[in-house]
Amino acid sequence: MAEKIKKATRESFGMALAQAAKEYPQLVVLDADLAKATRTDLFKAECPERFVDCGIAEGNMIGVAAGLAACGKIPVAATFAMFSAERAMEQVRNSVGYPHLNVKIVGTHAGISVGEDGATHQCNEDCATMRSIPGMTVICPSDHYETMAAVKAMLDYEGPVYLRLGRLPVESVNHNDDYAFVWGKSIQKRGGTDATIIAMGAEVYEALEAAKLLEGEGVSVRVINMHTIKPIDEEAVCKAAQETGAIVTAEEHSVIGGLGDAVGDVLLRSCPVPMEKVGVQDVYGYSGPGGVLMDSFGLRAANIAEAVRRVLKRK
Repeated sequence: MAEKIKKATRESFGMALAQAAKEYPQLVVLDADLAKATRTDLFKAECPERFVDCGIAEGNMIGVAAGLAACGKIPVAATFAMFSAERAMEQVRNSVGYPHLNVKIVGTHAGISVGEDGATHQCNEDCATMRSIPGMTVICPSDHYETMAAVKAMLDYEGPVYLRLGRLPVESVNHNDDYAFVWGKSIQKRGGTDATIIAMGAEVYEALEAAKLLEGEGVSVRVINMHTIKPIDEEAVCKAAQETGAIVTAEEHSVIGGLGDAVGDVLLRSCPVPMEKVGVQDVYGYSGPGGVLMDSFGLRAANIAEAVRRVLKRK
């Protein structure tokens, strides 16, 4: 069993890039004046000649990345999610998505837990915007081990990818030695028969804790780590719906357009069952410590457990 590691996924991302430096000679990393925060500085230390600081000009950074991809490079363009997925949205859509270029777009500090930077920097809409771009793959790893594997899988994949990462350290939930990251395939973390929680990112740990709480009440809950939001693992969603009869989704993202809606689309089309969504409601965030905001916005295990109780009443 691998060591349990509590680490921010942005840190693991930087470590993975540094490890990939020699293995991928075509890899070029771009940042927008936030290398210490995004941890692309770890790659810069290994390969300064293949690191480009584009300054606070995120749209230009995406354009440069598109040009590099057109020349056969593997560009990774990283900055805060609010800037990579929102400020540069037009360039992502038209310069990367439309020509379907091999650009890897990374949004760190995503979600409400970015904390004290407040509503302007708490990006709870990035999965929604990126899911809407034709041909864009959207992934959100849940811990250190999954992030390390996801970065390598992202570099091996041909096509545009959006990788969503967090600021706060998260507990490891994938610390098995034989862990394998497979595009579009979720991971069942816990078996259950009464309901299923489908979670992404930091909420996978909270979902597992919620399942433990409910187990004490005699409720058997399956937990699925849905690290790939697009393409969604439709087979796993339908299997869970058919076998447990109720679904709860959990995400550190708006309940509009993210994991909940991706799962809901599958249920509506193929296997309708009662469903609840745990996430940031249709509101802006506000400044405060990241952990406190996770509590305030109802993103903890107790909130997920309560959603399961509600959905069970509708079976």
